[in-house]
Amino acid sequence: MATLDGLPPLRDVIQRHGLDARKALGQNFLLDLNLTQKIARSAGALDGVTVIEVGPGPGGLTRAILSLGAKKLIAIERDSRCLPALEEIGEHYPGRLEVIEGDALKTDFADLAGQGPVKIIANLPYNVGTQLLINWLLPEDGTWPPFWESLTLMFQKEVGLRIVADEDDDHYGRLGVLAGWRTEARMVFDVPPQAFTPPPKVTSTVVHLTPRENPLPCDVNKLERVTHAAFGQRRKMLRQSLKPLGRETLLGKAGIDPQRRAETLSVEEFVRLANCL
Repeated sequence: MATLDGLPPLRDVIQRHGLDARKALGQNFLLDLNLTQKIARSAGALDGVTVIEVGPGPGGLTRAILSLGAKKLIAIERDSRCLPALEEIGEHYPGRLEVIEGDALKTDFADLAGQGPVKIIANLPYNVGTQLLINWLLPEDGTWPPFWESLTLMFQKEVGLRIVADEDDDHYGRLGVLAGWRTEARMVFDVPPQAFTPPPKVTSTVVHLTPRENPLPCDVNKLERVTHAAFGQRRKMLRQSLKPLGRETLLGKAGIDPQRRAETLSVEEFVRLANCL
């Protein structure tokens, strides 16, 4: 069977290297190279760009990113079984693929990025995807705009809906507030379970995020405290859910009706609450 890049079909690669997807690592391999190309194209032009990928597995998305002209691809892979397959891709694209064996949650991505435009493109392992996104939205050093130019990431669809949700949406919560505050986020397309090996029990979706250059001024820690309290009891009125934060003073200063519920507040209103805390 012919492939798009002259490398062997992914099914052959997986069989040759004995790469069964492991649930403990959140692995579901995406083997359709037309689909991986579509994901990579969703990130926009890659010429001259450094791309960071998390959890490349046997390298389906890795191949797509390199074939579309990325200057350099830095892949973070925790599963040592996948390294030989990725090494073969590196030999096909000499000098352009750097594979780092390690845990993405413990990786200093900004340090890896270096100079020039950086995009993160990844079919994220389900078990760490949300935490990685939060780490990129809320860097420990507080730097903003961030080192990355865009994020093109695959999540379970339920998580994707939470990322892009606005107020008065059933999926709206802390993740939607944080993503809406610091980025412009949109869902690009869905990926059905049968596209993966093994098929997950849920539909996946690709989400594209670009950083807001000047998000509304706000202390990150205060915004997290407010959203944690408000959505911790999301079906209760704010006068009850924000009680631990001094509800009367806080809501009064922010000019917000204490009978409203968390899911009705816009990002701007949450920022106002945080700034009054």
